[in-house]
Amino acid sequence: MLTVYIAEAMARATYKILKDGTYFSEIPGLPGVWSNGVTLEGYRKVLPEVLEEWLLLKLRDNDEIAKSAGTQGWVHSRFSNNWRDSSGE
Repeated sequence: MLTVYIAEAMARATYKILKDGTYFSEIPGLPGVWSNGVTLEGYRKVLPEVLEEWLLLKLRDNDEIAKSAGTQGWVHSRFSNNWRDSSGE
């Protein structure tokens, strides 16, 4: 389920080339998940690592995790350590 979340979040990643020629990338809807790199390959390597670290911190702190667009509806409840379907089932 985490693999699916990460893959779907990465599919939404956006990037732009900055004036200095470096790449900036982020995942819309996931505040703080961004990277900057000298090459496109560099950002593609770093952004998934940033996302993984973001997820680990959210889980550690028992924070709610934003539903990834297109996911099967899984969110982490801040009141339990269980994953649940966001439809409430």
